[in-house]
Amino acid sequence: MRKIIEINNGWYYKPEYKCGLERENDVQGFERVNLPHTNIELPYNYFDERSYQFQSCYKYPLNIPGKYKDKIIYLHFEGVMAYARVYLNGNFLGEHKGGYTPFNIRIDDAYHFEAETNMLTVVVDSTELEEIPPFGGQIDYLTYGGIYREVSLGIYDALFIKNIKVETEDILEPEKSLKVKVFLENMRQVTGNGLFRIAIIETGGKEIHAQTFNTQIDQEDKIHNFTIKGLENINLWSVDNPNLYKISVQFTINDYTDEYIDRIGFRKAKFKEDGFYLNGNKLKLIGLNRHQSFPYVGYAMPKRVQERDAEILKNELHLNMVRTSHYPQSPHFLRKCDELGLLVFEEIPGWQHLGNTKWKEIAKENLREMIERDWNHPSIVIWGVRINESEDDDEFYTETNQIARQLDPTRQTGGVRYITRSNLLEDVYTFNDFIHDGVRKPLRTQCEVTGLDYKVPYLVTEFNGHMYPTKRFDQEERQMEHSLRHLRVLNAAGLDDSISGTIGWCAFDYNTHKDFGSGDRICYHGVMDMFRIPKFASYVYKSQISPEIEPVLEPVTFWARGERNIGGVIPLVIYTNCECIQLQFGKEKIKEKIYPRRDEYKGVLYPPIIIDYSVISPEIAGSWGLTWEDAVITGYYQDQVVIEKRLSKNPLPSELFVAADDLVLDSSQKDATRIVIKILDQYGNLLPFIDEIIKLELNGPGRLQGPKEVVVKGGAIAFWVETINETGIIDVTIHSQSLGEKSVRIEVK
Repeated sequence: MRKIIEINNGWYYKPEYKCGLERENDVQGFERVNLPHTNIELPYNYFDERSYQFQSCYKYPLNIPGKYKDKIIYLHFEGVMAYARVYLNGNFLGEHKGGYTPFNIRIDDAYHFEAETNMLTVVVDSTELEEIPPFGGQIDYLTYGGIYREVSLGIYDALFIKNIKVETEDILEPEKSLKVKVFLENMRQVTGNGLFRIAIIETGGKEIHAQTFNTQIDQEDKIHNFTIKGLENINLWSVDNPNLYKISVQFTINDYTDEYIDRIGFRKAKFKEDGFYLNGNKLKLIGLNRHQSFPYVGYAMPKRVQERDAEILKNELHLNMVRTSHYPQSPHFLRKCDELGLLVFEEIPGWQHLGNTKWKEIAKENLREMIERDWNHPSIVIWGVRINESEDDDEFYTETNQIARQLDPTRQTGGVRYITRSNLLEDVYTFNDFIHDGVRKPLRTQCEVTGLDYKVPYLVTEFNGHMYPTKRFDQEERQMEHSLRHLRVLNAAGLDDSISGTIGWCAFDYNTHKDFGSGDRICYHGVMDMFRIPKFASYVYKSQISPEIEPVLEPVTFWARGERNIGGVIPLVIYTNCECIQLQFGKEKIKEKIYPRRDEYKGVLYPPIIIDYSVISPEIAGSWGLTWEDAVITGYYQDQVVIEKRLSKNPLPSELFVAADDLVLDSSQKDATRIVIKILDQYGNLLPFIDEIIKLELNGPGRLQGPKEVVVKGGAIAFWVETINETGIIDVTIHSQSLGEKSVRIEVK
């Protein structure tokens, strides 16, 4: 049976092309590294994107036991940016063009079992080659280089299961059914009668259904279809209850046996003219776009950190959808979306530019690779088959739609555009609507966009973003307007049943090319910064959840009379899911109860509370010369106090707050965790404009990503600590210029 071996530890890396294929076993001058790996660590900002655009070389000494001599052996690469050429013992074995999709290289015919070591060499070209998507034009994001996802060794019998595709049916019926398509790889023309066994297993390990099939295997027929009916007591997968099952496909023929295991969910997703339906229930989609990039290491983050992004989007921001802009993203991220109930719009690599025929052929192959990798994820509900914001190309996009529908007829297609009256070849008209500039209406009607006199399935896939970039440490009024623009769009979409939902631009700030973003090469488009620390706009999303799950109360203010133009804090926008609040200014209670603006924001489940001059007097709110006081905002739900926020009239540095996402890491593969640092006042609020130098010291089996000295931005900063394949204790000490030091202890098992 198959054996999958992770080979992410102990690679050798050299940041230049001349890797010495003629001296394949020579690793002199190479640095020892672990995967995922970025070809160069970069500064947080103000760096030239050409810094990572070079050719580099990776080597790995393979030692495969002799007992596998008669097996079929593959290398499985999850992602190499952007053009990989693979050699074994100096002999060229294959290549792959495209940095976001997986590829396999067979090595058993070239492997020398009699040799002590076989040297694997991967030459990585991370330059922007015009023939490879997304390159050839301009791109508003960076494509960091290296072998930035994992690599494994797959050892198989001559007849093995290459892939399976599972389609759930009769979802709304008491008895559900399952179609299973099994893809065999028959390397030595094995024939005979094969016995297949397909089992459905609950998360806890209980087998709830198993069925066997006798099927004739011949050398030509590589795809076998099976149907299982009468599945009872199946729990559906949904955003609130993401029930998952394990599926096991086993087969036996002659002396060959194999088992392929995957996870599935039973669900039915459909975009219709009047909105999106999941398992027959209408659901308004509220999401954000995600770039998979991080400070310093670009794309090269391990499993735990990729999963953490999904947790932030679902559990902190309370989204129900994410778009993988603008490329297929980490399998770890997608698997976590399955577990959390976070819907996914996944699309092919690209940004505005369409290349020549060769370029389009690679784009189509990337589409196939994406769908074949991800078609069993219940979280993915739509395939993006169009290059983001490209012009119409009916011939090309007819082909991409055809590929998607042939490979996976169970999901609808979408094609993200920004041009109106574009030819609709997809199943869902997906549109980036940037009309709202603070004056014009939040969203167009879909008929304005499509030019059709009838309704079609319709989804807004971007808004805001470059229209109003906002830093986490920007002035208060800008941050308020930034948050209100997100709110207005969510409200407008909520009032229009023909809009399935909105996916805002975007979740996290990101580094970009010189042609875009701020002067420091950052697009400050996120509702969180690059370190995943929230801006005020994030609370627009976070507050759209029942207070029984999490009470939210976040006033958009730094609580200083002189922060805004003219002065004061009016209007004071408070994002909350409380039924009402009470405001106290000094010792004076301003009003007994203040309620959300439900009449003004009928399209969102939990409208904000806005305090203006109808609630608070102009003298208190804005007059110079009067005494400024502390404020206390108390949130109520079902007549009970559920949350309180205190704001200081005289905020002072009072606490060095330090917290790690995880305190236990894994030494067997590269692992990492984020540590967040905040400078807080006496009420636990961020000091948004403090300039604090932080020195980082690490002792133990780990390393810091990025510099050892950082400056607090907007009252907070974060960094990541990664493992080095050794067990033990990592002690990280954070030295603050004015508040002393704190330590975090991380156990590496």
